[in-house]
Amino acid sequence: MTDEKVYKPNKSRMQRLVRLIASSLDPRALVHAFKVLNYYNHTHVMEVRKLTRGQNVRISPTASFANGQNIILGDRVRVGANSSLWAGPGRGKIVLSEDALLAPGVMITAANYRFNDSSPVNDQAMDEADVFVGRDVWLGYGAVVLPGVTIGDYAIVAAGSIVRRDIPKNAIVAGNPAKVVGYRFGAVSEASDSEADQQ
Repeated sequence: MTDEKVYKPNKSRMQRLVRLIASSLDPRALVHAFKVLNYYNHTHVMEVRKLTRGQNVRISPTASFANGQNIILGDRVRVGANSSLWAGPGRGKIVLSEDALLAPGVMITAANYRFNDSSPVNDQAMDEADVFVGRDVWLGYGAVVLPGVTIGDYAIVAAGSIVRRDIPKNAIVAGNPAKVVGYRFGAVSEASDSEADQQ
């Protein structure tokens, strides 16, 4: 290790312009652009046509879908940038109820590869299980929801959480695996009050 200082090159406007022109004329850039266009068509444009959608649904143009025929989006659902909804290739469904909100980078999948049948993993069969997301549920940035999960109405899933088990109505969950850390609408205090009344 040396004490020599290293600085990021500071390019002039002319140097940046030359770089732009050179990259635009590079045939490899054009080939890559066609690959990106193909990916976008395959994971967004074609799949969005297969979705079952309610009214006033908003989907980010960078969201991706797989097996859209098995995805149902209720009224006023919002799907954030770079979110991925991968339904099963067979019957595994993803259902988002009314007013569900997906922040950017959310991943919901209704299928998982097996891993002990053989190798490589990509050649193995998949296990499918439906995913149901209730009304007015908010999935925070980067949340992951795995197959077979039901998230109750009005729940909130904190950013970066991994949901492997069912989430009750009104619950606020966080962590890996996601655990209940609170409740919306005073649900906990209501439960406490009813317990106190019974004593």
